[in-house]
Amino acid sequence: MEIRTTTRRTFLGLSLTLPLGAALTACGSDGPSPSSGGGGGKPTATIWYLTGQPAEGVRKASAERFNKANPDAAVKVTLFENDAYKTKIKTAIGAGQAPTLIFGWGGGTLRSYVQAGQVDDLTPWLDENPQIKDKLLESTFSAGVIDDKVYGLPTDRIQPIVLFYNKRVFDKVGVEPPQTWGDVLDLVPKFNAAGVAPFSLAGQSRWTNMMWLEFLFDRIGGPEVFQAVYDGEKNAWSHPDAIKALTEVQKLVKMNAFVKGFSSIVADQDADQALLFTDKAAMMLHGSWTYGSMKSNGGDFVTGGHLGYMNFPPVDGGKGDPSNTFGNPAQYLSIYSKATPEQKEIAKRYLASLVTDEEAKAWIDVGSLPVLKGTESLLAQSPDADFLKFTYDIANNAKHFGQSWDQALSPTAAEVLLDNIAKLFQLSISPQQFAENMNQVIGK
Repeated sequence: MEIRTTTRRTFLGLSLTLPLGAALTACGSDGPSPSSGGGGGKPTATIWYLTGQPAEGVRKASAERFNKANPDAAVKVTLFENDAYKTKIKTAIGAGQAPTLIFGWGGGTLRSYVQAGQVDDLTPWLDENPQIKDKLLESTFSAGVIDDKVYGLPTDRIQPIVLFYNKRVFDKVGVEPPQTWGDVLDLVPKFNAAGVAPFSLAGQSRWTNMMWLEFLFDRIGGPEVFQAVYDGEKNAWSHPDAIKALTEVQKLVKMNAFVKGFSSIVADQDADQALLFTDKAAMMLHGSWTYGSMKSNGGDFVTGGHLGYMNFPPVDGGKGDPSNTFGNPAQYLSIYSKATPEQKEIAKRYLASLVTDEEAKAWIDVGSLPVLKGTESLLAQSPDADFLKFTYDIANNAKHFGQSWDQALSPTAAEVLLDNIAKLFQLSISPQQFAENMNQVIGK
């Protein structure tokens, strides 16, 4: 299989041509909690994963299967909440104390690891083991490829961001799901009048707010607006369509479109999801990965057919194709360059154990689309077949599948971005000030 190479131009445009049955997914949840598996005096490779079900269970089970099948070696899993993990792994790598396998989302963060010589090139190993490459969907490689070399192996699931809605609340208020951005704006006062928050949002986590910007930038100006930022074009954040998108976000805030107190809600605790499935909010823009946790924690909300979902609606007169989406083409595992040869060998054996039908079934069983080929029959048999087909179609039909901005940009630019997004949603800076602040870190 020929691995798709990634250039700065193509990185954000992950136009997918997946075979039927392919899968999608994104980020996770909660932190640190000691671990699962591993050790016992045997040679051990370490890995840090994210807490939060159902992904936590799938990942822990993978490690346990590996440990059971490999009596001469082990992988030891330690769990962290999503936001805590991003800080912890950055500190650990800088201190030379990273785990053997580094979990991530590819993109700008992975590039920074590569430039600092902190992760190994997996290309020679994959060339020696073509059966591994052949099992993975080609489109999932992009964000793990830097300068035509594979530094992050795609794992887990494919995750587009979805506009979820509560059918019970829509029926109660007597309105229909939005088909356009204008419909979204029209619905806000109707839900507020009914005493229901139009949108749930875990604003303290900031990356949740970012999803709104990703879609509005795209729908208003097309993917070229953020691509200019990614390409380092001077003052790219000041593009008129960018200012318009930023203005639309603040319009929503001023209309009280987001749940009261949203800036103090943390996504790691899944409180934003709870607001949706307890009928306190009508809609939620979030990753497809929340489907599994809402099914696990929301009583009959999912199984009873009360959860609706759709792609982000088009903006009237906007330039972006309505099929475009954002999210995670996959999650990625990289091998820490300072790990011992013995640890690296165990890590490679563990990576090979993740490209199996058993692993694919584990993801499908929790309502996720795996990154592996040949899953058509498993998807069709799933009790979540409708949602899996929906997310498959989003990924398969997207003319542009953009990676989440905080992963696509460098860690330095991403942190400034998240800080300014929080200020934008708090109305403490204007769209123009947001653009000026972000223009200062273009290319850094």
